[in-house]
Amino acid sequence: MERKDRRARPWPWYALAGGLVVADQVVKGLVRATLEPGQTRPLIPHLIELLYVENTGGAFSILGRYTWVLALLSAVVTVGLTLCLWKGRLANSAPSRLCLALVLAGAAGNLIDRVGRGSVTDMFNFTFIRFGVFNVADVCVVCGILGYAVWILCTQSRRGGEEHGTDADRPR
Repeated sequence: MERKDRRARPWPWYALAGGLVVADQVVKGLVRATLEPGQTRPLIPHLIELLYVENTGGAFSILGRYTWVLALLSAVVTVGLTLCLWKGRLANSAPSRLCLALVLAGAAGNLIDRVGRGSVTDMFNFTFIRFGVFNVADVCVVCGILGYAVWILCTQSRRGGEEHGTDADRPR
């Protein structure tokens, strides 16, 4: 049975998010220190390369002229998720807290770039498919959102099964 401790300690999740922000910033710093904008370097041959790009927009460079809007949105998400983890809102289990910590890390990592540099440093580029260039923070956001969606679907299906009974309980 899942333990529903709404007031669970948020510190491990803050530490995880902080560690991921540090990792994101270290990778971005290494890319800026070793590559020129537009320069590439193979990371995993025929799969992924490092491609140094400064992105003023969001995913797939949307809202490129509105970096301040994206910075504001990142700040709101960062503060909101920090409070959600603190108060136990939207996160009443370890999997849900993990997912929120991942999104928090991604939002904070890209916020640091937007506020400090005016753009986000992206570096991971798939070589086998045409896709947007992304960074560690982006990976955190995507994994956190997908994980949270799966967690919601799984917990809702379990609750639905309890409320409506199982197939064995239904009359034939």
